[in-house]
Amino acid sequence: MHWQSPKPEPATDLPGLDPGQVDPAVLAALLHRHGWQRRGGAAGRYGRWTPPGRAGTSLLVPENRAFPDCTDLLDEAITALGRSGLPSAREVLYGLTVPSDEIRWARETAPAAESSWTAQEQLRSAARHLLVAGALADRARAGYYGARWRGQAERSLDGVLVGPAPTGRRLTAYVPVDGGRGTVTRLHHALHAAREAVDYQRTTGGMEAFDAAVAAGVSRELAEALIALVHGTEGATVALAWAPAAGVPAGCAARPEPVEFSPGDLPALRDAATRYTRDEPAVPVSLAGAVVRMRRSAPGGGGTVRLRVLSGAEIAYVRAALDEEAYGVAGHAHLAGIPVRLSGRLERRGGFRRLTEVSDVSPVPLDEVDRDRLRKSLEDDTLPDA
Repeated sequence: MHWQSPKPEPATDLPGLDPGQVDPAVLAALLHRHGWQRRGGAAGRYGRWTPPGRAGTSLLVPENRAFPDCTDLLDEAITALGRSGLPSAREVLYGLTVPSDEIRWARETAPAAESSWTAQEQLRSAARHLLVAGALADRARAGYYGARWRGQAERSLDGVLVGPAPTGRRLTAYVPVDGGRGTVTRLHHALHAAREAVDYQRTTGGMEAFDAAVAAGVSRELAEALIALVHGTEGATVALAWAPAAGVPAGCAARPEPVEFSPGDLPALRDAATRYTRDEPAVPVSLAGAVVRMRRSAPGGGGTVRLRVLSGAEIAYVRAALDEEAYGVAGHAHLAGIPVRLSGRLERRGGFRRLTEVSDVSPVPLDEVDRDRLRKSLEDDTLPDA
């Protein structure tokens, strides 16, 4: 995920906006969201908007396209926003250019700690992990994902824009509706389900609500992200706001209530993370992969191989323990530059990166073109340490 940050300089690097295509109601909604205030104007015709803390500066925004000079006023407003050095002006322009749902994180921290580099990095890391948890839940429901779908989830968030975080207390992310709305919608449901499950556990001592919350998108990954968000603070809040141009997703509140978590919630969240890890079952799979590493303790006998997964499982790499015969098949395939096919159980231990009870190991024949393509892809790929 690329954490791009809008800067307070004039917004000259944003794509051009066509005033004729801008909805004045959307512009007004974005101005209001980012702290601008309407201070008069002709009722039913246009409003005069002023930025927070900047007396003497104002924009005239028509209320609808029925106003005769609508396009001219919108052109003047967009030009003024583009020339402004206000962060809020850039945020409004970004919302017009790329319709985005907004996620705002707020943490209550001690004054001595809020400006520290560590606090800022903790907030950014926790926010990123919450978004990844939402993206994972948008692909499938599971109590524990491990390595499954992680690459896809992270790539789906490449377009997320994250505002500057001068302190460790506030952070805003802008998630484009195109490609990202499913993530934000799922995160919306998951946060509220997690809040309800924590309340149930603190009231009754029971963990059953966390089991039901998996269907809403709650997982070990989400619980751990919330733990990281709250740890070392007096409390944290996550608030969502939908892109005005895209409307409200089905099944969601038009103005979602912020979700709050406190240090008193941490024991329940930790117990939930442990429970999800323990209870998520192993997954039977049949996959194809290219052998990238082989290891055994002595000549002869079985050993362990590492495969780059090509199909059959939503993970990048997997380790498999093979008997002597299967290890030999894998070795010959590796030397020949062809993949192998095998079946087994993808174990939760190690984050679903380990295949056990392996059977049916066989080479996958390739023609010269496919073999060369596979070799080049392996050369271009960076093998992770995990």
